[in-house]
Amino acid sequence: MRADSGGGAPIRALAVTVSNRAAAGIYADKSGPVLVGLLEELGCRVDGPVVVPDGEPVLEVLRDAVEQGYDTVVTSGGTGLTPTDRTPEMTRRVIERDVPGIAEAIRLEGRDKVPAAILSRGLAGVAGRTLIVNLPGSTGGVRDGMAVLGRVLAHAVDQIGGGDHPRPPADGA
Repeated sequence: MRADSGGGAPIRALAVTVSNRAAAGIYADKSGPVLVGLLEELGCRVDGPVVVPDGEPVLEVLRDAVEQGYDTVVTSGGTGLTPTDRTPEMTRRVIERDVPGIAEAIRLEGRDKVPAAILSRGLAGVAGRTLIVNLPGSTGGVRDGMAVLGRVLAHAVDQIGGGDHPRPPADGA
């Protein structure tokens, strides 16, 4: 399914990698390029990956993306249980409306392969007209999360922009 924002224009997406070590140059970002590739496969016009350390920099990049009018921001990383994993807390400060079904489905998508997938604390929600979704930081977690998000992204962006629900064809049509 090709992702467009309802008016035929490609969905404008920002990919954000949240990693203290990748941001410090200790190792290369692996999940961000995977995320960008998967968003591009959906037909999105993608910026990034922007690599930021966890905490306040996540808040700043999310607020900036909403101000810039991105249709969606997808983050990778910072959703676990370690003391430095604070992406959900920063996301919570930006979103105005939760979309818990997306986050729940992402956790469920990976749990049979990786039982620890249910430990991800990632959120999904809407800020202004921007859908924000937190994915785990592993490349597998990004793939599993995008398998879920890819099925609903175009519809979600269309709905956020005021689109109508798709209707089945009338009987006999």
